[in-house]
Amino acid sequence: MSSYDHIIIGAGASGLLLADALGRDDFFNDKKILLLDKDTKRKNDRTWCFWEKGEGAFDAIVHKTWPKIYFAGKETALHQAIAPYQYKMLRGVDFYHHYLEKIKGYANVTFRNDEILSVEETAESVRVNGKNESYLGKVVFDSRFDYKKLKEQQKYPVLQQHFLGWFVKTERPVFHIDEATFMDFSIPQKGNTRFMYVLPFSETEALVEYTLFSENVLPREEYEAAIATYLDELKTGPYEIIEVEQGNIPMSSYAFWSESTNKVIKIGIAGGWAKPSTGYAFYNSAKKVEKLVNYLKRGKSVSEFQRKNRFWFYDLLLLDILSRNNSLGQKIFESLFKKRNPQLILKFLGEDTSLFEDVKIIMACPKRPFLGALVKRLF
Repeated sequence: MSSYDHIIIGAGASGLLLADALGRDDFFNDKKILLLDKDTKRKNDRTWCFWEKGEGAFDAIVHKTWPKIYFAGKETALHQAIAPYQYKMLRGVDFYHHYLEKIKGYANVTFRNDEILSVEETAESVRVNGKNESYLGKVVFDSRFDYKKLKEQQKYPVLQQHFLGWFVKTERPVFHIDEATFMDFSIPQKGNTRFMYVLPFSETEALVEYTLFSENVLPREEYEAAIATYLDELKTGPYEIIEVEQGNIPMSSYAFWSESTNKVIKIGIAGGWAKPSTGYAFYNSAKKVEKLVNYLKRGKSVSEFQRKNRFWFYDLLLLDILSRNNSLGQKIFESLFKKRNPQLILKFLGEDTSLFEDVKIIMACPKRPFLGALVKRLF
């Protein structure tokens, strides 16, 4: 049985970013690091989007950027520049290829394909049991996520950000290539929080995605029917579906990190690295990896690595509202985008605002549902 200092389970965004961070830091040169995933990571199985100011660490593999966003509600249609921010998109296959190639250059990092069956923690080490073999590690970083445990708890509401998207090619030029549709709530809400999300790559090519923040997923044909209707309303004419993307991200203020120990540390979505109110996880994961590596280098307890902050509480109030009345999402986001500029909204969603700026965001939201959620949480 092979032994390692650090074992990373899962070669998704958090796993690969962590493997790279450990591999390129001289502090870990004498550490043996193993990255495990059942998949070879050669397919484009997802896309990640984020916003940042100017140039960034991922620009070499960014597939497309947009300097503007579009937001629509029942009474609102806003085409807005977001400078100094840019909205950026990464394709999964480009990210995997880039980081797996980087990891090959680190003498102390090994990548293996294996399906993990169980993880057993003892007083001395952690045994990771794979389908092919077992591995011993001093510290294990585990990105496996189990919805069952999340739904078993009753303290925090659990919604899902679930979506299906078509990469389409149209015969007619209909898309605005410099503008990403951030949220289009003009579609029927049907008692939920539902919007269209569009990332154009050219005037005739785009990812068109039907997204919900709700408790339950839909039959596949309902997502597809909604996208087809939306494309008809855009008057695209005939179109070809090139690829299909489907996903599901948990939305909860549950303390995912409470399941971590000093030897088995949850990372990625399993560690609560996706922002509860939006599901954005990629850029947050990059920041979390940097913080986690610093904790490891300083020998600090990982139990102190992640904790609740005021943004966690803001997210909790929104999820409390949407869990009780899922139809309020459109009203809340439309009020916010009507009253505040997109730069401040993006700064707030990125958890970079000051308390004064937080108040400006809060005052732009409908008061009654948030006051009601606050009172119920406090009393």
